[in-house]
Amino acid sequence: MLTRKQLDLLNFIHSRVQVDGVSPSFDEMKEALDLRSKSGIHRLITALEERGFIRRLAHRARAIEIVRMPDTNDPSGFRPVAIDGGLSQQPQVEAPSAGAFDLPVMGRIAAGVPIEAIQQVSATVAVPGAMMARGGRHYALEVKGDSMRDAGINDGDIVVIQEQDDADSGDIVVALVEDQEATLKRLRKRGSAIALEAANPAYETRVYHSDQVKVQGKLVGLIRTY
Repeated sequence: MLTRKQLDLLNFIHSRVQVDGVSPSFDEMKEALDLRSKSGIHRLITALEERGFIRRLAHRARAIEIVRMPDTNDPSGFRPVAIDGGLSQQPQVEAPSAGAFDLPVMGRIAAGVPIEAIQQVSATVAVPGAMMARGGRHYALEVKGDSMRDAGINDGDIVVIQEQDDADSGDIVVALVEDQEATLKRLRKRGSAIALEAANPAYETRVYHSDQVKVQGKLVGLIRTY
C-alpha cells in the first residue's frame, strides 16, 4: 500500500505525463507536494519504484514511466502505517513501578525506508512495568522492515518507546524527518548535522541538518512473539 504522500506524487506524475507526455521536474514535484527539499521527493520516488508503480528510464532527463496505478478496489491507495509527530495528543501511559499493563501500539514504524507519519492507535500490548523508566510516558510500535536487524530488531517486533524530544548520540530513536516521515534508526550527532544510521549494511546512513529531524522517543524495550 502507498502512503498519502506517495499516492499524491504518483497521481501528480501520472496527470502530468498524460497532459505533457513527460514527467514533471523534481522542483515541480516538490512545489506540488509542498515539501521543503528535493530529498523528500527522492525518497518518495525511490519508494514508488521499489513498489513497482514507476520506472526511471536511464540516460534520459525527466523520464519516469508509470508502470501501474493503485488497485481500483482501494481507490485511496493509502493505508496508515506509522505515527505522527504530535504524540502528546495520543493516549500514553505513565510507567508503573511493577507489574504489566496495556500500552497503546501507535501503528507501524519503518526500520528501512522512512514511511509517512500519521496518527493512529492500532492496538494495545501488555508490557512489563520493569521495561520502562519510572515516571516516563511510553508507547509501542510495530516494526516494519529489516534495517535494524543487526541491533536485534526484526520485522514484526514490537518496540517500546519512551517519549522524549532529545537523545544521546548512539541511542536508537523514533525520528520524524522533515515533519513527513517516521523511522526507527540509531542517532548520531555530527556537529550541526544528524545522521540516522541503520544496523544493516544494505541500508545507507542518511544525514540531515539538525532542524530536519525531530526525536519522538528513545527505544527502551522490545517484545517478540514466536
